[in-house]
Amino acid sequence: MVNLTPKAVEKVKEIMGQQSPVPGGLRVAVVGGGCSGFSYSMQFDSGTAQDKTFEFTDLKVFVDPMSLMYLDGCEVDYLETLEGSGFKFNNPNVKHTCGCGSSFQV
Repeated sequence: MVNLTPKAVEKVKEIMGQQSPVPGGLRVAVVGGGCSGFSYSMQFDSGTAQDKTFEFTDLKVFVDPMSLMYLDGCEVDYLETLEGSGFKFNNPNVKHTCGCGSSFQV
């Protein structure tokens, strides 16, 4: 299962509300790339029949079967700090991350 914290759900819904038309939900995926082999992807989407769909306070989150293998148990949070703000993936499946933290190995 993929989990979004209440703060992450709130921020995604805020951004979705600014889109026209309002998207059906959020796709969270793992894609090839980055210096460690894989990176995370988040984009607005309507989902497909093959996706696993999670719901968080009326927010639909779609994960394709291949990404679900790498994201099982992952928590997505939204952080606001003095250095900046953004979404943070806490993934128990990650064995190693790159120096910049934007890609990972499993």
